[in-house]
Amino acid sequence: MSSKIVHEEISPAILYVGTPVVLISTENLDGSTNIGPMSSAWWLGRGCVLGLDRSSQTTQNLLRTKQCCLSLPSDNMAANVNAIAKTTGTYPVPESKQGRDYEFVKDKFQRARLTPLPSKIVTPPGIKECPVVMEAEVVAVHDMFGGRVVEGLIVAIEVRVQRVSIHRELRMQGHRNRIDPDKWKPMIMMFCELMGLRDGKLTHSRLAEIEEEMYRPFTETTGEVEDEVDEFAEHVVGLTASNNQ
Repeated sequence: MSSKIVHEEISPAILYVGTPVVLISTENLDGSTNIGPMSSAWWLGRGCVLGLDRSSQTTQNLLRTKQCCLSLPSDNMAANVNAIAKTTGTYPVPESKQGRDYEFVKDKFQRARLTPLPSKIVTPPGIKECPVVMEAEVVAVHDMFGGRVVEGLIVAIEVRVQRVSIHRELRMQGHRNRIDPDKWKPMIMMFCELMGLRDGKLTHSRLAEIEEEMYRPFTETTGEVEDEVDEFAEHVVGLTASNNQ
């Protein structure tokens, strides 16, 4: 069968092979909230790296305040995400975005028909409708594309997740701190298209045989969480980072 597999060289303009959509909430200079949709994000332990345009309002707010909320939409929230795609919180619209028909929107919660979820550790609110919300603080900023003409136009911002809350129904039965992957359907950005994971598991995963708590020492957190439930947000309070940072 392998003899029938043929590879062809291509030169894609983008390499968005598939990552979760993230709605980043940050605080503007006037105290209002900006929401920036993006998908260049990855996690390891309690760390997350965000790839962002340095000129964006989200980036400027992050560099100034060192705080954000990362809200992950489910795959049934495409209309909400599309409502704030091609919008910017920067006025006037940056020249680099004018050619792509971006428009300035001050109140993105209203535009996207979303509801603020009050945060406990950081200032920016999360998004109530998103099943997974992470409060985070900036750890480091790295310029990308070193040695090239476009050096510094894109930054990789490392954040530490300080608190996690989830919709109650996502919690795995019998576990205080685990998300049930059979219930969590994240929205995926793949080559600028919004995709979902509705087919579920492909097969049994040998990696999933490892107890998740075995990874906790790398996160510098305890398994202790607040017992309260925020009834307004319908989010279950999740893991909070320990003070041993």
